[in-house]
Amino acid sequence: QVQLVESGGGLVQPGGSLRLSCAASGFTFSRYAMRWYRQAPGKERELVAGITNTGGSTNYADSVKGRFSISRDNAKNTMFLQMNSLKPEDTAVYYCNIPYAGYWGQGTQVTVSS
Repeated sequence: QVQLVESGGGLVQPGGSLRLSCAASGFTFSRYAMRWYRQAPGKERELVAGITNTGGSTNYADSVKGRFSISRDNAKNTMFLQMNSLKPEDTAVYYCNIPYAGYWGQGTQVTVSS
């Protein structure tokens, strides 16, 4: 069955960096666009970044442009989110997603705090 497993979250100080990973299985990863979402306490889930199946095109929420970078390794069935210059408002649970397919990972917590 389809599985998406996020990892790499943690506690980081403002200005720091983290790299999230999403390990995919149970489907042909290289055929699907992928997305990262996040959900902060008391807020709706929001789209952070997306990437096409080949990795040739990416898009970002305005709030993370220039600080976050989405990428993928189709040989390893893994997607990444490099997060730099982290801010307290980036604190959230981060999820990977297959667009329009209804599959979500369990999420990984990112906390940005001094």
